[in-house]
Amino acid sequence: MKANIVVILICYLMFWPGSGWCGEGEEQAPLDLSAIQVLDLVTAQQLALAANPSMEAALARVEQARARVRQTTAAWWPSLDVTGSGGRVRQSDSAWLTTQALAHLGGQSVDQTTEQYKGEVQASWLLFDGFYRQFNQEQAVYGEKSEAAAREDAQRLLASAVAEAFLNAQLAQTNMGIAAADQNFYNQQLQDAQNRYDAGAGLWGDVLNIKVQLNSAKTNVLLSGREFEAAGYGLAALLGLADAQFPEHLSLKPLEDAEVSAAAAPDQLIEEALARRPDVRQLTLAVKQAEAGIGMAEAQFYPKLQLAGTLNDARQGSFRLSGEDVGNTVALNLSWNLFAGGVDKARRFEAEQARREAGAALQNLRNQVAAEVRQDVALLEAAREQVVLQRESVTLVEENRDMARSEYEAGQASLVRLNEAQRDLTTTHGRLAQAQVAWQRARERLLAATGRNVRGQVTENR
Repeated sequence: MKANIVVILICYLMFWPGSGWCGEGEEQAPLDLSAIQVLDLVTAQQLALAANPSMEAALARVEQARARVRQTTAAWWPSLDVTGSGGRVRQSDSAWLTTQALAHLGGQSVDQTTEQYKGEVQASWLLFDGFYRQFNQEQAVYGEKSEAAAREDAQRLLASAVAEAFLNAQLAQTNMGIAAADQNFYNQQLQDAQNRYDAGAGLWGDVLNIKVQLNSAKTNVLLSGREFEAAGYGLAALLGLADAQFPEHLSLKPLEDAEVSAAAAPDQLIEEALARRPDVRQLTLAVKQAEAGIGMAEAQFYPKLQLAGTLNDARQGSFRLSGEDVGNTVALNLSWNLFAGGVDKARRFEAEQARREAGAALQNLRNQVAAEVRQDVALLEAAREQVVLQRESVTLVEENRDMARSEYEAGQASLVRLNEAQRDLTTTHGRLAQAQVAWQRARERLLAATGRNVRGQVTENR
């Protein structure tokens, strides 16, 4: 019967929700990469939040803080301790002679070697400790919430880093397309120039010139390809892919000529950022932790009251106990330190200064958030203006290049003019791509600054 009770008790402790043995960590099912052919930014961020090892580490820190809360909760419960001992004692010859002589006076006899057995069951319950347990538990709860906020902030920063890496890779991919288009243009021009030369209507110098331009275009294709490859490694590492390599079937979504829009008013975004940002919430909780630390320090000024009960037994010669061998004690203990050299006051002063430090750090962060939002709004507006300007420039340069090509084919313009027009077109397309990526980058930074790219909100803002 006793064995059954022990087994039931162990099973209860193992599966009790507060024990933590069953695993309470949040787990995200990883996305199936084999089902993805074209990777967009939102999916990339979701992949990173699910598979990046730093997210698992952040979750582990939250679980550690949760376990610390359970540790502080245990202080409210009584404590039950069981001790036992058994030993064989052999007196020295001189000591035994003395003991034997005394025993004979009383008409008794003693053995030189005896066996002694002791057992004790002690229960104690701290009834009052100056509210130390209360403030200690509050501090642990705030610590758990702070770690949860830190995890959200890690997600915010990771999503922002993924956006930076994705946009860099996307720009490199776009530059590859621009360089490839430039190469195709010169391939066509080389064929036309070669045909004119073979027909006796063209110059060999034009053929050589176009070959030079074609080699330059091929060089740009190779360079942009290497840049895209290098950018892909950094992105793959953020996504948590093994060996920082993309699967061969996976490609990035092409850069789109999306409609650019102005940001909201900075004051409104700052208010939203202060309400959303997990790092602001983390420091706010740090202030509350420091306030609880003051309460813990002040608890040393109060007395402590503890109820204790002990059931003990002792027997010589045999471990078989009877009711005659058992005694008990019940006590109510009061302790109150009246003077300890000023250590308690110093401890409270230290806690007050920790509260002061946390408050100053929070105020500094709020100022930094406001500055970050205002800077990102200004950069977003500048990037939007650049996109509008470069779109207009692309239209003008495309028209100029088409005119130069028509005039060259009609013999009304030199190859030099056509080359200049083509270079201007390639350069302008590159500037447009840079402006579009700069606008998206500024937009992602503003989303991160306002806390709207945190996990669970990645898709709702796009």
